[in-house]
Amino acid sequence: MKLTNGFDISSSALTAQRFRMDVISSNIANADSTRARMVNGKWIPYQRKLVTIEPNKPSFADKLQDAMNGGAGDGVRVTKVIDDQSPFKQVYNPSHPDADENGFVLMPNVDVLKEMVDMISATRSYEANVTALNASKGMISKALDIGK
Repeated sequence: MKLTNGFDISSSALTAQRFRMDVISSNIANADSTRARMVNGKWIPYQRKLVTIEPNKPSFADKLQDAMNGGAGDGVRVTKVIDDQSPFKQVYNPSHPDADENGFVLMPNVDVLKEMVDMISATRSYEANVTALNASKGMISKALDIGK
C-alpha cells in the first residue's frame, strides 16, 4: 500500500462530487427552459440530468484481491450522465409562445426542491472527503515529525 493512497481516494471522490454539483447546478438553471432541443421540428423542454458514480474497480473479486494484498481501494469515477426519464410537467398558460392548441406548455421535469436536496447531499459528501484528505495529510505530517 502506498503512502498517498488516501489522497488518491479522496481526490477522486472530490472530483466526482464536484462534477455532480455542476450537473445539479445546470438542472436548477434550466428548471424553466422550455426550448432545450429540437426533435422532429418541435421544441422539447430541458430534461433533468443524473450522474452515475461507480468505484474504479467495480467487481467484488477485484476488491477482495486488493484487500488481501493490503490495498485500501482505488476511489470512484463518474461513469455517465443520463437523462431522467420522468414525464415533463404540463402547465396551463395559453399566452406562452410554446403553448399547444389546448393552452398547455410542457415544462422541464426538474423539481428544484429535489435538486436542492441532491445539492446538499453532494456538498456534504464533498466536505467529508475534504475532512478525510486533511486527516490523511495530518497523519503523514505526524509520521514525518516522528522521523526528525
